[in-house]
Amino acid sequence: MLLIVSDPRCLEHRAPPGHPERPERFKAVDRAVRAALPEGLQTRYATAREATREELLRVHDAAYLDELESFCADGGGMLDADTFAGPNSPMAARLAAGAAVLGVEHVLSGAGRCALSLQRPPGHHAGRGYPMGFCLFNNVAVAAAAALDAHGLERVLVIDWDLHHGNGTQDIFYKDPRVFFFSMHRHPFWPGTGAAGERGEGTGQDFTFNIPLAEGTSPKDVRRLFREGLAKVAKRIDPQLVVLSAGFDMHAADPMGGLGLAGADYGQMTHEVAELFLVKKGAMGLVSCLEGGYNLDALGESAAAHATALHAKSCTM
Repeated sequence: MLLIVSDPRCLEHRAPPGHPERPERFKAVDRAVRAALPEGLQTRYATAREATREELLRVHDAAYLDELESFCADGGGMLDADTFAGPNSPMAARLAAGAAVLGVEHVLSGAGRCALSLQRPPGHHAGRGYPMGFCLFNNVAVAAAAALDAHGLERVLVIDWDLHHGNGTQDIFYKDPRVFFFSMHRHPFWPGTGAAGERGEGTGQDFTFNIPLAEGTSPKDVRRLFREGLAKVAKRIDPQLVVLSAGFDMHAADPMGGLGLAGADYGQMTHEVAELFLVKKGAMGLVSCLEGGYNLDALGESAAAHATALHAKSCTM
């Protein structure tokens, strides 16, 4: 059974006019995924729940949570040059983080092997004490921490294939050997992090693995480098859970600087992740969370291909 968390309350997080992280992104993804996978036939749709303060505090500082709430209660605005938050944004962000935790609960309960959260705002740029890059709370980090601290897991793999490096996720787990962070992204590019030499610190040394992609890397080489990277990761970790930052802005049509991928490429990459870590390595499940993707047609196409591949793995295992 594939669980898809799709909650229209995320539309209450409203960007200023012209901002790329806009409510229409959710509508495009939700419409495309529902058309590809109607409810039933081993697909279940659910609404999100808000992450609790305890769940958020596993990866975020209390002072940051309080400052964000106060800022938004006063009317909100731009938190930095890219990131906005309004009166309803903390609620939407808690729903996005809570949706990721629902996915963890779904797969760890044995109800199904895969879960997909279609929520917004995205999360992988948010760090312990800061928002960044459209992100308020780090949804994949909240999910990974829930698996570790609430469910007693010891080894979680986070995979991030967004065009932009998941600097917040890397920062949160940089010294934590319980989480292996694998990111493939364009570099040098915003946010400026994610060089190959960034490999973790302290007990987390060598638990971070970045594959920087040069501008103009062909789709064929992107796919090859991803496949080779997965093989290297598999030699380092037998994860009990895989959490995926599913950004779709490497698509050729994406205005943020795509690397030429098509929706079908994302479907194949999803298949490769699930085949290696769910089938061959025996992980308990895969939880995917929406990150970037800003051309609405390309975003819908890519998310539908991703969801269809997750569904295929959920139904054959």
